Amino acid sequence: MGIFKIEGGIPLKGEITPQGAKNEALQILCAVLLTPEKVIINNIPDIIDINKLITLLGNLGVKIQKTGSGSYTFQADEVNLQYLETEAFKKEGGSLRGSIMIVGPLLARFGRGYIPKPGGDKIGRRRLDTHFEGFINLGAKFRYNREDHFYGVEATDGLTGADMLLDEASVTGTANIVMAAVLAKGRTTIYNAACEPYLQQLCKMLNAMGANITGVGSNLLTIEGVESLGGCEHRILPDMIEIGSWIGLAAMTRSEITIKNVSWENLGVIPNTFRKLGITLEKRGDDIYIPAHVDGYEVKTDIDGSILTIADAPWPGFTPDLLSIVLVVATQARGDVLIHQKMFESRLFFVDKLIDMGAKIMLCDPHRAVVMGHDFKSQLKATTMSSPDIRAGISLLIAALSAKGTSTIQNIEQIDRGYERIDERLRAIGAHIIRA
Repeated sequence: MGIFKIEGGIPLKGEITPQGAKNEALQILCAVLLTPEKVIINNIPDIIDINKLITLLGNLGVKIQKTGSGSYTFQADEVNLQYLETEAFKKEGGSLRGSIMIVGPLLARFGRGYIPKPGGDKIGRRRLDTHFEGFINLGAKFRYNREDHFYGVEATDGLTGADMLLDEASVTGTANIVMAAVLAKGRTTIYNAACEPYLQQLCKMLNAMGANITGVGSNLLTIEGVESLGGCEHRILPDMIEIGSWIGLAAMTRSEITIKNVSWENLGVIPNTFRKLGITLEKRGDDIYIPAHVDGYEVKTDIDGSILTIADAPWPGFTPDLLSIVLVVATQARGDVLIHQKMFESRLFFVDKLIDMGAKIMLCDPHRAVVMGHDFKSQLKATTMSSPDIRAGISLLIAALSAKGTSTIQNIEQIDRGYERIDERLRAIGAHIIRA
């Protein structure tokens, strides 16, 4: 198992370019299964979770050619469905949360799809009901082997369009149902659909392949089924979660950093949420410039003077993946912040590590924490810690970069699942970080 050794308390300076979006790539890569024609995808991040999915697609029989840095050609003209019944698939599919999204394309094109219970971050229960209820609405038969934790859906006579109201605005659930519905007979309407930019990107790609999806960007999608889809070329957006991570890093280390090519129009409330924490960030073309916060940053209270509350919500609300970053940044703010993580009941449990470093945090319950900022009057102390999941891992890394002394972070494979060559990119802007 690898570790990071980080010498903290050193201001950074320079430019950093965000990687391609992990959460978009997971959806887009699964969509190549919908056509036998070539699909070209650019700006794919070189991270563990994405590379696992590419390997899984290759084992399914997809022809894969790397054509450049982050650029691949995929052709699913000889898909091997027998692979779905192997022990190797149970192991590979079960190690990756995003593998659930191969089911929709396989069901649409081949009439059946199987998946073991997916893995991923241990941040609380992550239900799959929305996915399978959507497939059942389209006419698929569902079965679940409790002994092997293996899910299956079959539609031997094909899928038929249906009207459905999702029980939750699940991003991966919406993506999976959309990919199944594009080849179904007739019209499908999906109400309470997720409308994140990455879901919009998937719909745009599918339309470029010949699908007929309207309402993209809203929570009501209408899909007219088509006979078949063709190839296309698609470019993945920059990763908004990584962009938020760099904003938090700049503030906590009081560094002057420019984040390049961020696709401002797809950031939603992220910039303003960090501004509420008192962080100055400027729009310079399509870049974000963050000056060195030598005098710290002051939290804005609500209009009536109440404590600032930052909570996650479905898009266009604030993404839950950045609440861990906001929590860490708040530890050195001037003022107090209530963090309300509504979606996952275990995502705030990493705060004990920040408390060990000297942060003032009161964990109210599994979903809420009050952070009492130090205003840099008391620097966090270096320590040894372990990364429990991707987002907590990057938050602890940011804390270590701001702390006094040398910290050690174990289980860094969790960070590598979501962040590409992070140690190299941080060293390029002056960070003292070693991978051992």
